[in-house]
Amino acid sequence: MGSLKLDLYSRIHPEPIDHFDVLPDSILLLIFNKIGDVKALGRCCVVSRRFHSLVPQVENVVVRVDCVISDDDSSSSGISAASSVSAADKSRHPISSLCRLFFSSLFKPFQSLTQLIAPSSRRPIVSNSEDFYDIDQNSVTHHSPTQVLKNFDEIKLLRIELPRGELEIDEGILLKWKADFGSTLDNCVILGASSVFQTTNTDECSSVCNVDSNGAESDNGSIPESFYTNGGLKMRVVWTISSLIAASARHYLLQPIIAEHKTLESLVLTDADGQGVLTMNEVQLEELRVKPLSASTASKRTLVPALSMRLWYAAHLELPNGTVLKGATLVAIRPSEQPKKEVLESEANWVASAFEEPFGTAARMLVKRRTYCLEMNSF
Repeated sequence: MGSLKLDLYSRIHPEPIDHFDVLPDSILLLIFNKIGDVKALGRCCVVSRRFHSLVPQVENVVVRVDCVISDDDSSSSGISAASSVSAADKSRHPISSLCRLFFSSLFKPFQSLTQLIAPSSRRPIVSNSEDFYDIDQNSVTHHSPTQVLKNFDEIKLLRIELPRGELEIDEGILLKWKADFGSTLDNCVILGASSVFQTTNTDECSSVCNVDSNGAESDNGSIPESFYTNGGLKMRVVWTISSLIAASARHYLLQPIIAEHKTLESLVLTDADGQGVLTMNEVQLEELRVKPLSASTASKRTLVPALSMRLWYAAHLELPNGTVLKGATLVAIRPSEQPKKEVLESEANWVASAFEEPFGTAARMLVKRRTYCLEMNSF
């Protein structure tokens, strides 16, 4: 009689079914790859032993860096040090801020949930303040991206996002760059403007921008004499050198990750501001693994070879969506050793695809204008 009551109860109140147990591993991995974010994957690890065993097999990983802390600040109180560094950087000149961010080995620790990804028995021992540090009061551990990614075995697509761009620029100024690297710089495109504004009045814009009824500029693509005397050229030189330094510093700091993860096919290092993007494809990643890296350990960045640069300028550039770039400048950079014919044939597509809209349109418009060629020594 008792067994009959138990059977009746089990039919009325069946045990809950975990539908994830029904799903095959391949489907779960597909879901985890869609998630991508390393913190979210860390939380998934504590759900079940099955999840914990599957997360290290994820191929598409996104690491969002929360804070950037220098070696000097790592020994002080964690969270307060991070906030003070951020505030101090914003008050500095762009170049001094850049030096603090990269030349002092920043981009080391960052807040993450690695302790959830790795079992407690595998939790690394704190032996070097450069790698990470613990804050007992807040139960927060800071880890470098290299340590976080050690828990993944089969990464193919990796995206790392910094909390902000390295270059502190004045409000209203546009500065974007995109660089491709192998063992050294393959190419870099920089788009800048002294100011950006939006207009919906075509007549007003035509008057301000000095364009004719067909939308063509009256300067015919030539750089005005005032460009060389009013600081315009100097500003573009600072933009170019600063962007190249930022890109080469990012590349230098990626070496341990690239060396450890042989399965990598694509790597993107960007920032939340959308200021700079460093990309490496499968061929470029393999090139870095097999070819010695030319690097400056003192400044902690990859050395940049002698460069050939092509510059396009427009005093005012009106885009189809009504955005107007004042002092628009586009710089396309490649190593001088690359064959000029190869550079010219691929230039239009390469430069035009460097930026998302509406700035991709700006690049396509600028590259049709008069071209100025420049050279730069290695540094």
